[in-house]
Amino acid sequence: MFRPIWGAATSAHQVEGNNFWNDWWAWEERGKVGERSGLASDHYRRFREDFKLARSLGHTAHRFSLEWSRLEPREGEWDEAAFRHYEEVFQALEEESLEPVLTLHHFTNPAWFAEKGGWLSSGAAEKFSLYVRKSVERFGRHVRVWITFNEPLIYIYQSYLLGRWPPGEKDFTKALRVFREFLRAHAAAYKILHEASSNPECHVSIAHHCMALSPCRSSHPLDRLSLFLREWFINRLPFEALMSGFLFFPGVFFEKLPFRRTLDFLGVNYYSRDFVRFAGFWGQNQFGTVCPREHHPREDREFNDLGWEIYPKGLFEVVSSLKRFRLPILVTENGVSTPDDRQRQRFIRDHLAELGRAQREGADVLGYFYWSLVDNFEWAEGFKPRFGIVEVDYPLQSRRPRPSAEELRRGCGKLFGQRETA
Repeated sequence: MFRPIWGAATSAHQVEGNNFWNDWWAWEERGKVGERSGLASDHYRRFREDFKLARSLGHTAHRFSLEWSRLEPREGEWDEAAFRHYEEVFQALEEESLEPVLTLHHFTNPAWFAEKGGWLSSGAAEKFSLYVRKSVERFGRHVRVWITFNEPLIYIYQSYLLGRWPPGEKDFTKALRVFREFLRAHAAAYKILHEASSNPECHVSIAHHCMALSPCRSSHPLDRLSLFLREWFINRLPFEALMSGFLFFPGVFFEKLPFRRTLDFLGVNYYSRDFVRFAGFWGQNQFGTVCPREHHPREDREFNDLGWEIYPKGLFEVVSSLKRFRLPILVTENGVSTPDDRQRQRFIRDHLAELGRAQREGADVLGYFYWSLVDNFEWAEGFKPRFGIVEVDYPLQSRRPRPSAEELRRGCGKLFGQRETA
C-alpha cells in the first residue's frame, strides 16, 4: 500500500475548543455532563505549535478529524472561513512533513442535523454524503488515508443504548436502525471518496473499536459460547458487513446490502479486555454480560485510572484475528489514561512489542497511532483523564512533552523506521 506511518491522534471536539454548532456543545450546555469542553486544548488556534511538537517527537503522520458543524453550521450553508482554516491545517501538516490521516465523523453531529432526528432521520446518509463530497473536493489532494466513522458501535452504545451521549436514547431497535444507516453512509462515502479524490492512492476505512475478550469461567461452555458471539459482534460485525455486503444480526435481521467490499484496510482502535459471562439465549443477552471485576479469574492485572484493564497481549490477539480479512491493518488508536507517565511508558512499550509480534506472525500492519497527542476533553469523563504524550496545562494552555513521547519514538522507530527528516 505505502510505507508504514506512525504518530498520534486527536479529534476535533476533544481538542479544538469552542465547537458551538454541534450536538455535543448543546448537550454540555444542557448540563448533561459534569464539565463543558470550552476551549478544550485550544488546538483550533495552536495547531501549528502542536504539529511542530509532533515533528520534533519524530512522528511521520497525524490522525485528526474535521468538524462537520464548522463546515456546515446550518443545513446547506457552507462556511468558507472554516474551509480556509482546515486548508491551513493541511498546509501546516505538509510543512512539518506529517502525513494526514483524516476522520470525517468522530462522534459529533451538527446541531441542525441532530434537531432533525440525527441518524434516525430520513435521508441522514444522504446529508452526510454531501459533507463528504464537499470535503473531498476541497481537501482530497492532501489526503491518502480516510476514516469515514470513528468507532460506530461505541457511538451507538453510548448514544442509543446507555443514553450517556446525545441524543440520550435507550432503545435497542433505534440502535439497530442507526447502525444500518452508518453502514449505508459509509458505503456511499467510500464511493464518493474514490470517485472524487484527486489522489490516486486514496484508501478508505472505518476506525473500529476492538476488544480482547476472555471467558469469566474458562471451563464453562456457555461462557465460551457467549464469548464467541460477543467477539464476532464487537470485533468483526462492521468489517464483515462492509466486506461481504450482508448484515446478519442473530434474532433480528438478515439483510443483503447494496454494496460489498467497501474497505481498503482495517482501522483498529484497541484499549482493553473484558471478561464475558453467559446471560441467556435471546436479544442482547446472547452476547453475554461483562463480569464484575470481583468475579474475574484471579490473575495479576493492571488498570488505568478509568478502570480499564491494561492488557497488551490483547492487541496481538485482535490484530491476529483480523488477518482472515486479508487486508492491511492500521492501528488508529491505542492509549492509556493515567497520571503516572511511567505506566504510560510501559503501556506503549508493551503494546508495540505485541504489535511487532503480530507483524512477525504475518499481519500486514500499516502503522500505529497513539491516543492522544495532547491531553484532551474526554467526553462524559471531562478533563480528568490524561491520555496525552504531551501534557496540557489547561489554565495556561501550555504544552510539555512527557517522557512517554520518547518511548513512542523509540518503539515506532524500531517497528516502522525512523523519520528521515527528524
